[in-house]
Amino acid sequence: MKQAVPAGELKPPVTHIGIIGWTKTNLFDGVFNSILTLVTLFFLWKVVPPLFRWAFLDSAWHTTGQACREAAGACWSIISINYRFILFGFYPYEEQWRPLLAMLILFGLLFYSRNREHWKKSLAYAWIIGLFTMGLLMTGGILGLPPVESTQWGGLPLTLLLAVFGLTAAYPLGVMLALGRRSRMTGVKVLCVLYIELIRGVPLISLLFMSSIIFPLFLPEGVTFNKILRAQVAIILFTAAYIAEVIRGGLQGMARGQYEAAESMGLNYYQTMRLVILPQALKIVIPPTVSILISAFKDTSLVVIIALFDLLKTTQSVLSNPEWMGFSREAYVFVAILYFLGCFSMSNYSRRLEKELSKGD
Repeated sequence: MKQAVPAGELKPPVTHIGIIGWTKTNLFDGVFNSILTLVTLFFLWKVVPPLFRWAFLDSAWHTTGQACREAAGACWSIISINYRFILFGFYPYEEQWRPLLAMLILFGLLFYSRNREHWKKSLAYAWIIGLFTMGLLMTGGILGLPPVESTQWGGLPLTLLLAVFGLTAAYPLGVMLALGRRSRMTGVKVLCVLYIELIRGVPLISLLFMSSIIFPLFLPEGVTFNKILRAQVAIILFTAAYIAEVIRGGLQGMARGQYEAAESMGLNYYQTMRLVILPQALKIVIPPTVSILISAFKDTSLVVIIALFDLLKTTQSVLSNPEWMGFSREAYVFVAILYFLGCFSMSNYSRRLEKELSKGD
């Protein structure tokens, strides 16, 4: 027997039930949507099968460059044959387990730090020990590890070094600059405004050139600084200026009542900012802040112009080999995938963090 439908309760339209109903509702709902769906299907039919055939069916995976030229598809051999140089650069071949282990430690620390329940003093100690261990592995010179000059560092470890440490140091500096720009002390405010506007008014490339070429000219004779350190400082200073403006927007969005409530409780300026204002302001600006961090992560590839062998530079070095010339598409697809994984991880984590912090609202 058919059950009677309770009064006031409507049956769902038949067109919304099943795959056919969903397709009609979402893909062929009206003339414009129908045309757009058909055009998209035609585009996919023309593009996806040839792309799949080029990338997988007709591709070469572990052959010489000459064999790749005879293949009809992609030459993934450029990656499988040269992956160690692409990932580690000129780091001594027999010692490449050291940067690999250093990267695994870094990934482990980042993965463990994702959980807000782990944000305790023990986490800070873990990072200190981890960073010390990573530096020991990369540099060597003690505990039986052969010394390796920083000029031999390259590939993915160098990219991660510039990105992780650059973004980690730039964020607190950006917070201080944002607070300084809103300070009531005229001298502090003017200095912060000048710094932010000056740095934001020049491209990162110019700062990298200054750190690599111009800055050493002002040093006393015989005094030098590591090129990687100079590039790292340039990235930190550049990123901090943009973060400062985003955080300043969050601070301006705070209601005056928040400051008055803190004053009524007898909190001083430091306590007000640390306990009341900054936790709310930083939560508000998570999306734009992460956008800046993602852009900064991708901008680390610009160090290629000052002859640092990061991931992009090692890839270009492989492409300069006559045996592998003409296979730039495959090489850059591989590099793009690595950058995408880093950017997607930051974006995904920011969405999760924003959702967790919004639960208490």
